[in-house]
Amino acid sequence: QVRLQESGPGLVKPSQTLSLTCTVSGGSITTTYYAWSWIRQSPGKGLEWMGVIHGTGSSYYNPSLKSRTSISRDASKNQFSLQLTSVTPVDTAGYYCDRVQSTGECDYWGRGTQVTVSS
Repeated sequence: QVRLQESGPGLVKPSQTLSLTCTVSGGSITTTYYAWSWIRQSPGKGLEWMGVIHGTGSSYYNPSLKSRTSISRDASKNQFSLQLTSVTPVDTAGYYCDRVQSTGECDYWGRGTQVTVSS
């Protein structure tokens, strides 16, 4: 059973950097068959894909967020992380990590973590 767990601060001040970590158990993040992504959902909005890191270590980002987003990993801890710089209240959302199959479908999700951007 693969499990993903998001962690990080629930409150970030405007202009600061949002940093979240996803801890994966039950499967290795370096397996090339899968990729690992971050998605968020803001109040009243749909899901927004933020970016992905493949088992090879390559990462790709939503063009609308690319200038502010970075996804990295720590294979020794089986974790991957999200950094979003220069946040504003618009970045207030529930943030989720998930596993992506080679077909593009997500098969496992974390429970999500709520992040509020406010002074």
